[in-house]
Amino acid sequence: MADTDPKLTSAAPTGAIPPSRMALLFMVMLVTAAGNTAMQSVMPSIGTALQVDDVWISLAYSWSALLWVVCAPFWARRSDQRGRKAMMALGLTGFIVSFVLCGAALWAGLSGVLSAVWTLIAFAAARSLYGGFGSAAPPAVQAYVASRTPRAERTQALSLIASSFGLGTVIGPALAPLMVVPFLGLGLTGPFLAFAAIGVVALVLLRLRLPNDEPQYAARGQAVAYSSGSGAPVDPQETTEQEDAAAEPPRLSWRDPRLRPWVFAGLIGGHAQAMVLGISGFLVLDRLGLRDTPADGAGPVGLVLMSGAIATLLAQWGLIPRFDLGPRAATLWGIATAALGTVILAIAGDLHLIALGYAIASLGFGLFRPGTTAGTSLAVTRAEQGQASGIVASLAGASYIYAPALGVWLYGHSDWLGFGLIVALCAIVLVHGWFALQADRELTRDRT
Repeated sequence: MADTDPKLTSAAPTGAIPPSRMALLFMVMLVTAAGNTAMQSVMPSIGTALQVDDVWISLAYSWSALLWVVCAPFWARRSDQRGRKAMMALGLTGFIVSFVLCGAALWAGLSGVLSAVWTLIAFAAARSLYGGFGSAAPPAVQAYVASRTPRAERTQALSLIASSFGLGTVIGPALAPLMVVPFLGLGLTGPFLAFAAIGVVALVLLRLRLPNDEPQYAARGQAVAYSSGSGAPVDPQETTEQEDAAAEPPRLSWRDPRLRPWVFAGLIGGHAQAMVLGISGFLVLDRLGLRDTPADGAGPVGLVLMSGAIATLLAQWGLIPRFDLGPRAATLWGIATAALGTVILAIAGDLHLIALGYAIASLGFGLFRPGTTAGTSLAVTRAEQGQASGIVASLAGASYIYAPALGVWLYGHSDWLGFGLIVALCAIVLVHGWFALQADRELTRDRT
């Protein structure tokens, strides 16, 4: 691939999408990512305070992840029909309601109103709202960007959107300890209500500032300007996306030959990433001796997650645009780096080495995720971007159905069982990708 000016790569998507609009899309992803990582930084301490086994805390996410797998492709297809903005708003609403109810359930458990068992059941039920409805936003954002970005620039454009998750994972753990406040007895549940309030602000801005893109006509041709009842402007770029959708492409399957290599890599590598994330919080509590004082664990866990998030941003904002990495290169280099970081994490005995190992693993996954996402997008036509984004989002959810709980369960029996499986999964992706993934030059060339 030709070299690109690194000063221009950060703005690559803006050739098709104005910067102000990219900022809104970035915000949608940022808020949900920050909220979820804030939750992950306090959940190990909450589980210890409730006196439940670590594996049950991990399993509490499983139902939500399963719903995500089922619902994400459905919402992606709906975004082709109802518009991307509507699905983004639905996803943010699901996030807000889920966080309010999750916070209420955990507060009741920590206050003694509910038993530990009923607290986890209520938490899992409330969390399912995020899996069912929150899954509408990411595929809509990805499809919006992919369908309006030239092929040669799509890896960097999708990397920029993916980096919103990376920035969110910096902000979430950084703010979570500050939100653990005694006010109204919120304590460890404070981050849930605080990020629900931030989500409301993001939803209002999305409604007011992002142009509507609902399909107005089924036929091809120049779209007629149409006033929005909400006061938001009509999207002037709407025509291109409608023209692509007018062809009514057949429904994509995970087994489509064009997608199969990328789906396999994304699914197996995603399981490895989910296991690392699931184990990391409990690893900090164990190796720093904080099991007897779980409230003190939110800070160190947050620091470790922040180190990983900063490394993810380095990958997505620095390495990918600086070295002009294509999907295959980003995937292979990323999964190899993730395996190295996992080995360091396995032998770490203090906070410094734990943070270093987690950061290196996160750097690798920060390359790997945009690589598989862009590879999936580039493997299909522009008219199929909505469905492709649904498959990507579904894969992300599938990785969290049982992988975190399995990783924590194996880690509870033996550190080397848990980390050994993660490294083995990374090795499988590396070997598969070397032989099966399409070359970057072929993927990124313009097609007629």
